[in-house]
Amino acid sequence: MKNTAVKKIVGTLAIPVLFAAVLLILCAIGGKTMIGNRISLNYFVLYAAVVMITTMALSINLNSGRFDFSLGAMAVLASVLSSKLTYAVLGGGTGSALVMLALNIVFGALLGLFSGALYVTLRIPPIITSLGVTLILEGVTFSVTGGKYVMDEVRNASMTAFAGNWYWPLLIIAAVLALMVYLFDHTRFGYNYKALMSGQAVSVNTGIREVPNAVLCYVICGALMGIVGFLNVARSSNINGGSLNFGSISIMFTAFLPMFIGGYIGRFSNDKLGYLMAAICMSMLNSTFAAFSNEVSASTQSIINAVLLVLFLIYLNNEGLLKKILSPRK
Repeated sequence: MKNTAVKKIVGTLAIPVLFAAVLLILCAIGGKTMIGNRISLNYFVLYAAVVMITTMALSINLNSGRFDFSLGAMAVLASVLSSKLTYAVLGGGTGSALVMLALNIVFGALLGLFSGALYVTLRIPPIITSLGVTLILEGVTFSVTGGKYVMDEVRNASMTAFAGNWYWPLLIIAAVLALMVYLFDHTRFGYNYKALMSGQAVSVNTGIREVPNAVLCYVICGALMGIVGFLNVARSSNINGGSLNFGSISIMFTAFLPMFIGGYIGRFSNDKLGYLMAAICMSMLNSTFAAFSNEVSASTQSIINAVLLVLFLIYLNNEGLLKKILSPRK
């Protein structure tokens, strides 16, 4: 029993510790500091929250065979609608950030409901549905913003106070993690979700209702992406309202590498905790890129992320062979 607990702890922490060790060594060699001040810490926690929640949203449908391209478009449109409504009512005054966050969650959930309802109604492959929904949501965003950046509505003291205090995104991380663990590991919905994921035909034959479960998954994904949209606004202090022709998909792509890393870590503990550990790894990497911003260009950063993804996929695909090679013969 004790050996099993030790194995779980080591398996959960091994990759984050490896990331930290390698990146800290690189920073030391280059004379840089990964997190040098409070501002760096704020953005470290903010980015970790963005990556963790995006990864969770992507994994919910992807694990059930439903690839959803519309996640980024949901985040952007929810942020545009909530920011304009909040600014119209509160004018960016005290508490407007929390109101905008709440509205982001509501609008995100409604957009997720729209996407899920469209999927179960049309009964066409989810990847095709999501492409259509992405174009629709991007078009609505463009119409609402006139293709311009939204800035005045999100640049206020309340948003600045949120972005300037690391404990706010940390509280969001804790709340989302606890809620996701509860929903998917301790509720009937979660049990049905796992049953459908493991064997859809058998689960439906036993009486599990697939359609309501799928729609609720889309609603949860939308609510999560509403949070992501708010956090991205806090990081950048603007919203790009001119993303057309799948320009919003880049938001979703930030979750691919941490989803695979988190899924691997989840073997030793819990997949949701794995996504948090993976998000911390990505945030450390992002902070290192920021420290070396003069030496490492944006294109080089994209290449490094792509190489890491490919290398990790190669490892996962050859994990059994590597274990045979590295394990001592008996």
